[in-house]
Amino acid sequence: MLAAFLVLSACATDRTFGVAPGIEITQLDTLPEPRNEIFYTIGPQETLEIEVVGAEPLSGTYLTNEEGDIGFPLLGVVSLGGKSPSDASDLLAQALRGRYVLDPQVRVIPTEFPPPSVSIGGQVRRPGSYPAIGRPTLLRMVNQAEGLAQYAKLDDVLVMRTVAGQDYIGLYNLGAIQRGNYADPVLYPNDIVMVGDSPGRRRLDNILQFAPLVSSAVVLLDRLGN
Repeated sequence: MLAAFLVLSACATDRTFGVAPGIEITQLDTLPEPRNEIFYTIGPQETLEIEVVGAEPLSGTYLTNEEGDIGFPLLGVVSLGGKSPSDASDLLAQALRGRYVLDPQVRVIPTEFPPPSVSIGGQVRRPGSYPAIGRPTLLRMVNQAEGLAQYAKLDDVLVMRTVAGQDYIGLYNLGAIQRGNYADPVLYPNDIVMVGDSPGRRRLDNILQFAPLVSSAVVLLDRLGN
């Protein structure tokens, strides 16, 4: 499926996108909101309580390996990685049905549900995954990452989101949002935020290491700061 590169014209500068193979340019006003998206899937090294109603020998506690697989009685190795608990239940039930259990009812229950989160990277002080609790917004999540780093480029902030199997990327001007020129966009679990880097500011710092701090530095800052 093609990945859609979404350009938020209200909050972004004019940039060139879509040069990679398989990228489709789409002009939209906002990123689509997730609809009935599955925010939790089974991962590696997770403990699962699996119950097969009426087949107690098959029920028990199972640990996924590094690929998200489990060893299940009668079935052998079963891959559950990347599946929701309900999808994993259906998979096991279908594999058991008819051959080992007439009409199996299977429940897969993770012992711990990791909290929904948003991943933040790039030029923030503390990149990582942060809980998406309540109604998180772009500014709030950047603040959770301890704010912007030294070379953050405010008009080059990307938000990546998958909706119904389609990938979208939104380009935001965080500086304009901070000034109240645009609404602070709502983020959703599994969103990825990347704060861009300013090469001009890096060059300026390198120049100032070898030049005295004179008034011309103000001109350099104006020319290279973006």
